[in-house]
Amino acid sequence: MAKKEEHEKEPNHERWLVSYADFITLLFAVFVTLYAMGQTDKKKVEQVLNSMRDSFGYTQSSLPSKGSVIESGNLNLIPTLKTATLVAKRGRSHGEEKDFKSTKTAIEAYLMKTGNQQKVSVNINSRGLVVSLKEAGFFPSGSAALRPGSLALLNDVAQSLSTYSNSIRVEGHTDNIPISSAEYRSNWELSSSRAITVLQYLVQQYDFEPQKISATGYGEFRPVADNGSAEGRGRNRRVDIVLLSEQTARAEPETYTPSVAARSGGEGTADAVK
Repeated sequence: MAKKEEHEKEPNHERWLVSYADFITLLFAVFVTLYAMGQTDKKKVEQVLNSMRDSFGYTQSSLPSKGSVIESGNLNLIPTLKTATLVAKRGRSHGEEKDFKSTKTAIEAYLMKTGNQQKVSVNINSRGLVVSLKEAGFFPSGSAALRPGSLALLNDVAQSLSTYSNSIRVEGHTDNIPISSAEYRSNWELSSSRAITVLQYLVQQYDFEPQKISATGYGEFRPVADNGSAEGRGRNRRVDIVLLSEQTARAEPETYTPSVAARSGGEGTADAVK
């Protein structure tokens, strides 16, 4: 009996799906690898940023305790010892122009990262490093009480300056709109009170040396912009924290210190030193 002839198998037109599936799988693997590499880089960058923050004292600290120079309201504010510990370990050093430049760069990078460029500005001039705290970010209008919401940013600024032993001058400024209230009779009084508020915060919370820090109020008479516009007046309402250069510090009042002989009870002269 003759065998039936077998029909030829029809070609498989769906074999391309196998190659396509292999291609999709490889493409998926490539994107997963790229994503993993991207995540690793982010972690490394974050580690570098954290290291820079620690180096310049930008680690977030807790808020100060009740009874300080702010209006705490119902907030449960806790004092911090982190900055004092860091300073004790590293010691304070005298900042020079190169230190001012590196600190300025670090603060500006931090402000950009946190979106606070409109609240703080940093400049270097012949007097030293000038950190300007804008009124809108730190004080209610017509008041010298620090906004509770501004303390985290003020902490970062204070920590960045706390590693230096330079003399510091805190300067209050206003716009040219007169003020006359039950609390402040003039812009001089308001600007002086704001400067003192910041000074007390630095001394109480960050252990700045009282003999190396001072406060002054310039009122409306040292503007940095035109008071004819709202923007200019906003720039003029500020408190400047000035980390004084060595040359500027020489012009500061001298501090009386008894000589060694006088301290020991013997005869001697009294020297005036910085």
